[in-house]
Formats: sequence, structure tokens, C-alpha cells
Amino acid sequence: MRRTIASVTLGAAVALLLTQAPLALATNSQQAKMKECNAEASSKSLKGDERKSFMSDCLSHQAPSSTGNSQQDKMKSCNAEANTKSLKGDERKSFMSDCLSHQAPSSTGNSQQDKMKSCNAEANTKSLKGDERKSFMKTCLSASGKPN
Repeated sequence: MRRTIASVTLGAAVALLLTQAPLALATNSQQAKMKECNAEASSKSLKGDERKSFMSDCLSHQAPSSTGNSQQDKMKSCNAEANTKSLKGDERKSFMSDCLSHQAPSSTGNSQQDKMKSCNAEANTKSLKGDERKSFMKTCLSASGKPN
């Protein structure tokens, strides 16, 4: 009788542990996702409703596909580049069409262009304007180890 009770108790304990393990992993995965999204929102200096919206979008995308985000990233970088060039109207439409139609840029010859895009994006995030932006861009672009 004691063996039966011990066996049932042990079986129940094992079953409980096995059912809790996936829950713990899911919680940790969700916690990790929360940390990632939070860090990204902080790096973008998002506040208030913008932060809430960003966090909601970020947390709802469990495993973002590289194809979905690459198009968004391409759109953002093309937009930033068009803004930098102060393009308007048909000129902007033409530029955006050309920029978005190019497939993923190859690593040959585009490193300066990629650096320019990332520096522009960072300057936009910091809302820099005028001489402050020029100074930042010069410093950012020279940080790549290549002369301007």
C-alpha cells in the first residue's frame, strides 16, 4: 500500500513538473522578447503612445520573418535617403520606385551607402537639424574608418 501511494505521489509530481516546464520556457521566451522590445524602444527614445504602439507591435510578432522586415527596413532607409536629398513630387516618386525595386544590395561598394543610411536613421531618431546634424553626420561617417 505504501509503495502504491509513493508511486502515485511520485507520478503526480513528475506529471506536474512536465506540464510546468513548457510554461516556464514560454514565460522566459516572453520575458526575453519583452526585454528585447523594451531595449529597442528605449534606444529609439519612444515615449507615451508611440512607445505603447511600438511595444504592442513588437510583442505581437513572435518570430519576425526576415522577408517581412527587410521590405519595411528598405522602405525606411529609402524614405530617409529621399528626405536627406529633399526630394519632392515626381522626383521623389521616381527615386522611391528605383530605390525599392533594387533587390538586397550586395556588400560590394555599398558599405559607405549603408553607413550613410544608418547615420541618417540615427540622426533622424535624435531629431538633429542644421549644423548639429551636419556635425553628427561628419563624425558618424568618419567613425567607419574611411575618409569622407
